Amino acid sequence: MSQFSIEMFVMPAADVGPEDPLPQIEAARDLHAVAELPGIPDEMRHNIAYGHLPGVLPYTIQNGYNRDRKPRAFRAVVLENEHLRATFLPEVGGRLWSLFHKPSGRELLTVNPVFQPANLALRNAWFSGGVEWNIGTIGHTPTTCSPLFAARAARPDGTPVLRMWEFERMRGVWFQIDAYLPDGSEMLRVHVRIVNPHQHDTPMYWWSNIAVPEEAGKRVIVPAESAYRFGYTGRLDVVPVPAFDGTDRTYTTISRRAIDYFFHVDVDAGRRPWITALDHAGAGLVQVSTQRLKGRKLFLWGTGSGGARWQEFLAPGGAPYLEIQAGLARTQLEHVRMPANTTWSWLEGYGLMQADPKIVHGADWSAAQNTIESSLQKTAPRTAWEAEHADASAWLDAPPLEIIQRGSGWGALENMRRAASGEASLGSTGAPFSAVSLDVQQQPWVQLLHDRAFPSANTANPPIGFQIQENWLAQLEEAVAGAAQDNWFAWLHLGIMRNYAGNTDGARAAWKRSIELVPNAWAYRNLAVIDDDISAYLTAHQLSPHTRTLTIEACRALWKAGRTDDCLQLIDGLPEAERSIGRIRLYEGLAALAAGQLTRVRAVLDTNFVVDDLREGDTPLSDLWFGYYEQSIARDTGIPIDEALRERVRREHPLPRHYDFRMTDT
Repeated sequence: MSQFSIEMFVMPAADVGPEDPLPQIEAARDLHAVAELPGIPDEMRHNIAYGHLPGVLPYTIQNGYNRDRKPRAFRAVVLENEHLRATFLPEVGGRLWSLFHKPSGRELLTVNPVFQPANLALRNAWFSGGVEWNIGTIGHTPTTCSPLFAARAARPDGTPVLRMWEFERMRGVWFQIDAYLPDGSEMLRVHVRIVNPHQHDTPMYWWSNIAVPEEAGKRVIVPAESAYRFGYTGRLDVVPVPAFDGTDRTYTTISRRAIDYFFHVDVDAGRRPWITALDHAGAGLVQVSTQRLKGRKLFLWGTGSGGARWQEFLAPGGAPYLEIQAGLARTQLEHVRMPANTTWSWLEGYGLMQADPKIVHGADWSAAQNTIESSLQKTAPRTAWEAEHADASAWLDAPPLEIIQRGSGWGALENMRRAASGEASLGSTGAPFSAVSLDVQQQPWVQLLHDRAFPSANTANPPIGFQIQENWLAQLEEAVAGAAQDNWFAWLHLGIMRNYAGNTDGARAAWKRSIELVPNAWAYRNLAVIDDDISAYLTAHQLSPHTRTLTIEACRALWKAGRTDDCLQLIDGLPEAERSIGRIRLYEGLAALAAGQLTRVRAVLDTNFVVDDLREGDTPLSDLWFGYYEQSIARDTGIPIDEALRERVRREHPLPRHYDFRMTDT
């Protein structure tokens, strides 16, 4: 019998910490930027160039975490029948954390033994393991470490449903996830819908990212004969599947470096989209969906030291994993155009695949595919699956039976704005955005909506509750035009919105007006970013010396500007607790290296410091290590720093594992 329960799931966990009060107004480096596209179809080229955003605003950055893990009880929703036990964590993006197959006693997903954020998501904080639901734009979703709305619902036949939903603020759309496990089913169902409530088209992105155990002999099988390979070097190539260059690439442990393979599943020709990862005995997780979710991907860290270190960093005490993924587009480098006033939906299935190992590990790729297809026809018959997806429209809007958890108040605020302007509500009685969810972040905008007035605030308090929507920008512009609204806080927010809209001069004027009214660190910092103004950074730091990210940004700006003595002087004046922060240690080492203070660089390296939020793909730790030895040898021997010396350093002074986060071979 299908069951629904709420439990507490306890594991060692680092606190996500406070959100960064500094808005991201400087574009982040795009790890997935592509410059070379040999042989890529025109439609994909268009999608790769389409829909990019200048940053993650209106979201804030989640970078307040560390690596101090303590036991924490997470609210877990468990769906269970005689075959499967599925555990979801609605407090952290609704992650499907575990899918346990009862008859075999087998865990089908990679379950991280800890909750440890690291800097891999759009908002920085991300954690590995389970199945993650990604929406909005390229990268790990803004809600991955935040609570979703969650409720108990039911299908017409009484099957219990876990319903989760949220308003996605970058695109202004909302999404709903309904997970259920019917009596006797060997497949967990996950029904997803995205609603574009606007009168205009919007770029859209969705990928379901599935972590499964990686081991020697495990093979990824998918109904495709070609793939688009991305090796994090700015190039996307078309390669055959399963083998090229004389090697079968569907076995992941043969690759040394991190790689994405985006498989070309020809759904237009009627092929059913699915993907599976099977061990030497032919067993493992399979994911299948209806046709809209046409993309399938394999991500692997590689067996090199950098990939191994990343896996250890993300899951201390855990086992290696790979990701099999499913998305709206062919690749994760694309956005697809979602028409105005449109709903998209699909049905996904997750379960155990058990196939003849001689076939799925045999040389006949078609035979391996066909045996998976045949098995899926038994556990998830295609016609019945498509009918079940169509039938869901009859119950998706049924009111929840019990609210388990509330998400953000931004959907409720958007409904208030829509009501005031005569627009239709966001959407559904099945996924309500009630006023109960409003909190302090939305209050200034509620006041603006009701009173045409934006409140002021204490400059000592970090700003919160950013907005980017054009309609809110128009309302704030109108409000500040009145003398009663001439306050620093309104001008601060107006500058952020103007800058996002591409009006840099207007943003600069707004922030200068904010400072004229009340000198504040937040406007000085924003001016420092857009004008590359070191003095503005230093003034901001003086006004708010204990804002950690402001200190880090000031150190970075001084180092980049070549003002290494000033950078080191700033660091020397910090309390020891701040000096020991990993990212400040890093800038101390980089500034000392640039200044030729090699003894100080050595002292920094000897601390074995950890940069808690080291960005995926960044190499400052290896740069610092190798740079130290290059300068040391050049100083002691008088030989120039050239390619020969660099090769010598890498041979004689290999990078310690502790500092090795390289995602490529070089």
